[in-house]
Amino acid sequence: MTIAIIGATGQLGGLTVAALLDRGTPAEEILALGRNAVRLSDLARRGIRTAPLDLEDIDATAAALHGAQDLLLISLSDPGHRLPLHANAVEAARRAGVGHVAYTSVLMAPTTILGLAVDHRATEELIRESGIPATLLRNGWYTENHYQDFVAARDGGVVANSAGDGRLATAPRRDYAEAAAVVVSTPGHEGCVYELSGDTAWSYEEFAGTAQLVLGTPVRYEPLGSDDERDLLLGAGLDEATAQFIVEMNGSIREGALDATTGDLARLLGRPTEPLEATMRSWAQMSSAV
Repeated sequence: MTIAIIGATGQLGGLTVAALLDRGTPAEEILALGRNAVRLSDLARRGIRTAPLDLEDIDATAAALHGAQDLLLISLSDPGHRLPLHANAVEAARRAGVGHVAYTSVLMAPTTILGLAVDHRATEELIRESGIPATLLRNGWYTENHYQDFVAARDGGVVANSAGDGRLATAPRRDYAEAAAVVVSTPGHEGCVYELSGDTAWSYEEFAGTAQLVLGTPVRYEPLGSDDERDLLLGAGLDEATAQFIVEMNGSIREGALDATTGDLARLLGRPTEPLEATMRSWAQMSSAV
């Protein structure tokens, strides 16, 4: 039974392929679709079936998906512009007769205040309308999204942003990938909606304290107002759109958009999610090895 992955050459997709192999899925039963030819070649050398991905071409995508029982559709990374390509992917899956689609959405998609949820809500609706049995993997925040905050703590002893007292229930990307592998390689997930997040929600004050523990040097958190953060980001060389996106994201964090601890991720994994401190220690080891 073929498991297809749209987005297999991205970070989450690559980790999902690795998780499937670790769980005993034969390489020849995995079909990796992606846009990065070098990574596709790397996967092919491991015995994995591969196909180049062009979601502008529905017929070609449907042909590539022919015979796939399960499809993991990993959301594209261009908010505001990805919905037409998501629609093409869903239509290609329908034409190919795919038996089950799992889609990586966003935490609490129907009700969240996160601006980037608009595309996810619309994609979820497209999947429902397609009639294909589906599983919604509503992913929370990746701990890796805060690596630069760790670098700031390590290099300057200060983490500064406008997230304030907001809390984040993060888990490393690897945990989300393993959960996706579970869903597409084991039965019984059709029709399920999983709100995926880390077991513990932390504040930036706690982030700074954890960084201080891991690094063994003083680290403090400096809360900023939104305007001050925007000025800081622009001064660091970010363009206006990116700076505004970060400010709005931290405003959503401040309002609690990413603090839900549902336990769904740990239940799919059959173990606790990786704590913030453990991820930070891996970053510290990586830094010392450079």
